[in-house]
Amino acid sequence: MTSPNEPRRAILYRMVMDKHVCPFGLKARDLLRREGYVVEDHWLRTREETDAFKTEHGVRTTPQIFIAGKRVGGYDDLRRHLGKSVPDPKATTYRPVAALFALTALMALAASHAAYGTMFTMRAGEWFIGFSMAVLALLKLQNVESFATMFLNYDLLAKRWVPYSYIYPFAEAVAGVLMIAGVLTWLSAPIALFIGTIGAVSVVKAVYIDRRELKCACVGGASNVPLGFLSLTENLMMIAMAVWMGAVWMGATA
Repeated sequence: MTSPNEPRRAILYRMVMDKHVCPFGLKARDLLRREGYVVEDHWLRTREETDAFKTEHGVRTTPQIFIAGKRVGGYDDLRRHLGKSVPDPKATTYRPVAALFALTALMALAASHAAYGTMFTMRAGEWFIGFSMAVLALLKLQNVESFATMFLNYDLLAKRWVPYSYIYPFAEAVAGVLMIAGVLTWLSAPIALFIGTIGAVSVVKAVYIDRRELKCACVGGASNVPLGFLSLTENLMMIAMAVWMGAVWMGATA
């Protein structure tokens, strides 16, 4: 009979080869140890050894975890066994955009502190929007084709003129970088105002008028961010920045 003080034990089989170490095997071992298990770690060192293990146990993947003499399964199965959530890769989430805005806000505050000795300046607000536009453009430019395909689902101008879906991320990048530098406002402000206005109208029509459930292309074409409030926020930020910097520029040149 097992003593109450005896540590819990788990047996783990995972691939550890010369050119491949299974990341899920490492994650499974780490999770087991953090949950207080003593792990009996078995390495599958060759493809032949791995295939033989799969055949013996009637499984298609590794790693495989055994606890109390019973097979639990792979890494996701282990998480379920331990009562932990298993992320759904197809689930929609605002996390990417929220993380992006949080980081660009911190970047803006840091830049303001470095330049002016204090974080809270008007320039920090301008940098926040400029940094956000530049990073959002970067994510879109990682795969312009994928972005354009998703963008065509809802953008009103892109639906009428497809090349706009390819131009958009470059225009956003140019406007964002110029706004960060505080130069060529006569160019950056109109660009931001134009793409921001078209984007805002497109989101309002698709989400709030047509009631369509779509994914937003704002952080790239492979995202699961739902089209909605945060997508509208991105466009409203560009409009506000364009109006503000345009007004400041016209005042300075008057």
